[in-house]
Amino acid sequence: MSKLDRYDLSILAELQRDARISNQELAERIGLSPSPCSRRVKQLEDDGYIVRQVALLDRKKLGLNLTAYVLIGMDRHTPERFENFEQQIRNL
Repeated sequence: MSKLDRYDLSILAELQRDARISNQELAERIGLSPSPCSRRVKQLEDDGYIVRQVALLDRKKLGLNLTAYVLIGMDRHTPERFENFEQQIRNL
């Protein structure tokens, strides 16, 4: 597939919203019949536009209420310093 047309872009948008949508529902939403819709999805997968499908988890229900991005600076980059740092992190 060399260039994405409006159907391909619509398929990608719908699957981005809900990857578990049935082919029948997807076809109805984008205005194609189910067979060509299914072929297009397969082609998008084969061409690498669709890499994988993932589940979005509810972090609060899992007790994962905090996400932290941390920048660490060290005054010396020696094996001993790294080992000490790793040990301190493990002790948290």
